[in-house]
Amino acid sequence: MNLTLRRLVLATALGAAALLAGCSSTTKNSGNSTYDFGPAPAPAAAQAAPPMSVLVVTDVTGVAALDSERMFYRLAYSDPLRARSYANSRWASTPLSMVTQRIKSRLSQSGIKVLATTDAAAGMPILRMEIDDFTHTFDSATQSYGQLVLRASLFHGHKLIDQRVFNQKTSAATLDAAGGARALAESTDAAAAGMLAWLATLQLLKQ
Repeated sequence: MNLTLRRLVLATALGAAALLAGCSSTTKNSGNSTYDFGPAPAPAAAQAAPPMSVLVVTDVTGVAALDSERMFYRLAYSDPLRARSYANSRWASTPLSMVTQRIKSRLSQSGIKVLATTDAAAGMPILRMEIDDFTHTFDSATQSYGQLVLRASLFHGHKLIDQRVFNQKTSAATLDAAGGARALAESTDAAAAGMLAWLATLQLLKQ
């Protein structure tokens, strides 16, 4: 191997090493961000009477991917069938758990006594919920929204009283995990408000 070729090989090796070192440093210093829904919005000063006095609320169910702390996003404009996760951002708890707690909180704020299934007595109305979608979705390279699709079913005495699907989209203020987290929190609050309005229409369950 002549001198010129040796120098070229050495320079290439040193360049590759420097690049790997730079990537490693970037990964270590990028840090991880953890998000939740923040405090629940304060209830309105003047509230209507609660739609019912007592309600049993089961834990929200959904696909296995929502039973982890990963934050998912989707590029609907270029690759709509692929759900991706943010590398350095995560939820503080699973989306299933966070949505459960948020909706229970909003129901309690309205004046409903919220009970778990372990505390339920026979004859109490039961609310069951399932998430079909909970994603930060990009509909273009410059616009995105947080979407929650939640199906709620109300039972009374083992009888289905009514079922409603809440499909909430909230525009994200920023095109990143922080913007997606805020948008999904607002979509969850909107779904909870819609759920209260829906429950108020079911007059037969008022006690």
